[in-house]
Amino acid sequence: MIGGEALIAKLGDRLTGLRGRLTPSAEMEKITWFRAGGLAQALFQPADEEDLAAFLKAVPEEIPVMVVGIGSNLLVREGGIPGFVVRLSAKGFGEAEAISATGIKAGAATPDKRVAALAHDNGIGGFHFYHGIPGAIGGALRMNAGANGVETRERVVEVRALDRKGDLHLLSNADMGYSYRQSAAAADLIFTSATFEGYTEDKDAIKAAMDAVQHHRETVQPIREKTGGSTFKNPEGTSAWKEIDNAGCRGLMIGGAQMSPLHCNFMINTGNASGYDLEYLGETVRSRVLENSGIRLQWEIKRLGNFKPGHEVQEFLGQLL
Repeated sequence: MIGGEALIAKLGDRLTGLRGRLTPSAEMEKITWFRAGGLAQALFQPADEEDLAAFLKAVPEEIPVMVVGIGSNLLVREGGIPGFVVRLSAKGFGEAEAISATGIKAGAATPDKRVAALAHDNGIGGFHFYHGIPGAIGGALRMNAGANGVETRERVVEVRALDRKGDLHLLSNADMGYSYRQSAAAADLIFTSATFEGYTEDKDAIKAAMDAVQHHRETVQPIREKTGGSTFKNPEGTSAWKEIDNAGCRGLMIGGAQMSPLHCNFMINTGNASGYDLEYLGETVRSRVLENSGIRLQWEIKRLGNFKPGHEVQEFLGQLL
C-alpha cells in the first residue's frame, strides 16, 4: 500500500477544486472511541454534500472509498485502511431542525443525542431513545440503531444518499430494507441527511423518558471507558451479554482489551490495547460462546482495514464447530 501523499499526488488535478480537507496517512486511533488502530491511507472531510459528490466523481472507482462516522462503534485493524476514508464534518453535515410539528431533518453527522434534544425542545415524541446512543445519524441509519424498545426504522421517512459515482439517491423507509441492527441499502451509499417523523408529546414526558435512558446507561454501561458500545448483536431469543456471561467471559482480558465487568457485551480499551488485542478478544469470546451454547455471536462493532502481517485474527479463532 503506497503512502497517502503518493495516493493524493497520483490523482493530481482530479482533486483540484475540492473545498474539504485532505489528510494523508491519517491516524484513525484519534477518531475511534477505542483509541486504537492503524492509519487510513488518506482521509477526506468534505465541506458539504456538493463537495462530497465532486470528490466521489473525481476518485476512480478502483480506489476504495469508505465512510466513517464519529467512530463510536468502529474497530480499525493495525494494517490500516487502503484508499480514502470519508468522514462527514459537523459543519457540513451536522445540522438538525424541526421541519413541522412532528417532523425533523438531520444531517448524517448530527449526534443522535442532539436529535433527541431537538425533539424534546419541540415537543416531538419518539426520539428519546437517541439520547442513549453514542453515535451519529449516519450510523443510526445504516445500522437501524435502537435502544429502549425503539428503533430508527420507526422514525425514518426519507434518506438522502450519494453513490460511489457521486449521484444522488432518495430512499424511502421501505427502500432502506430495515431489519434488526441493519439495513439493506447498498453498501456503497453514503448517507448525507434524513427526514424523520415523530408524534406530539408533552415535553415533561419526553424529558422523563430521556432521563430514564440516561440513568440506565450510567447504571449498567461503562460509558466513561474507551469502548465501542455493544460488541455483539443480540441472538434471537436471548441476550448477547447473557451468553457471554454464561461462557465465563465477563472481565476477560487479552493484552489491554477487556470485556467489561460491568456490562460484559461492552469491550473496553483499558489503556494500551491494540486493534489486534481488541479483535482477538472478540473472537475469543465468540469461540467460547459457540463452544458453550452453540450460538454464533455476530459482531455489532464494525471492523475495518487490513491485518498487520503476523497479527491476523480468524473468526471464532478458526474453530469449525
